[in-house]
Amino acid sequence: MWQVYLKELLELSRDRKTLMFVILLPLAIFPVIFLVMGLVAATVSKDLEKQEHRYVIVNADRAPAFAEKLFYHKNFKKVESDLTDPTQLIAAIRADKFALAVIIPADYDEKSTQWQQSQWQLIYNSSSQVDIIGRKIRELVDEYSESIQQARLATVGVAGDAVKAVLKPVDIKKVSTAEQREDIGEKLGGLIAYLLVPLCLMGCVTPALDIGAGEKERGTLETLLICPVERSALVLGKFLTVITAGILTALIMIVSFGGWGYVAGSMMGVDLVAKLMSSLGVLDLMLILLMLLPLTMIFGSIVLAMSIYARSFKEAQGYTGPLFTVIFVPLVIALLPGVELTLKTALIPLTNVSLVIKELVKGTIDYSLLGVVLGSSALLAGVLMFYCTRWFQRESVLFR
Repeated sequence: MWQVYLKELLELSRDRKTLMFVILLPLAIFPVIFLVMGLVAATVSKDLEKQEHRYVIVNADRAPAFAEKLFYHKNFKKVESDLTDPTQLIAAIRADKFALAVIIPADYDEKSTQWQQSQWQLIYNSSSQVDIIGRKIRELVDEYSESIQQARLATVGVAGDAVKAVLKPVDIKKVSTAEQREDIGEKLGGLIAYLLVPLCLMGCVTPALDIGAGEKERGTLETLLICPVERSALVLGKFLTVITAGILTALIMIVSFGGWGYVAGSMMGVDLVAKLMSSLGVLDLMLILLMLLPLTMIFGSIVLAMSIYARSFKEAQGYTGPLFTVIFVPLVIALLPGVELTLKTALIPLTNVSLVIKELVKGTIDYSLLGVVLGSSALLAGVLMFYCTRWFQRESVLFR
């Protein structure tokens, strides 16, 4: 078994494609992709902040203070229009004559002594995910409303700090009992598991396809089978190779994202990654890696069985492709609000591992439940490994 394992590792180390997927992608390409995405998002956001929006305001004389704020705002440019009907204004906006219209009721008077709430209309295209126009107009309206509030309260002798007491008699100061590590872990713990689990699968897929379906295509499988080695030893040697590649990919990815995250966080003043890494102990990291071991064994057994069954490398890729989609379902379940590590969730494959990693990052792990998860995952991995071994011994599978 160990001779087969060393032989497969040697062949994988000579395969440039495998080295690229196991080492190069986690170490360099993925972080660069996320960095580029971040730069593009930042650039788009800056461009949106600088964008100038043409507007029309109806009955501006009814609220001169607000009209003045809007006129001198750097992101808005007033255009003249005689349109007052909402239907006509909507048609003009769709025709790109201007970007938005503010309709102030004709009976509104900001200096009126009749204290009644007035409803204004804001017409614009709000389908954009980044609602810049709506946000900026709301900010201006809030500032304008606050000035009206203070002026009206001053007429009844309420001014200064008394304004806050009238508008908001009770203020809540939130004091969290969660420690800093627990707070950061709640935000990042689930995402770490969401990242690590697919990486373990990705690290298993390439070597598994090569040492199974790949050997069938190259015609080297028959040569290997006539060697004086038991088939169980052959499949276990290949199986250990797949597990090694999966764990190695996850480890490299952790180091890569940790390093890139620390550098990016330091440059942008976001030190969440640094705080998280400093709060994790050696035992926590070892337990996270321990949870990845049976998980990688599960993936390795499934992918290797698919690879052995396939007639060609391309056919094996078709079998393993949908597997990436399937594994995200239990991972998403672990990210849902209110889903915690309990005895029931500890028995759900993939979801249980994701929840354990989250609890380890938070520092709130229940070691009895961790044992349940580890035991159930190891049992499932053992069953799948046994099935993969029996699968490899069937002539009808090897020589399809």
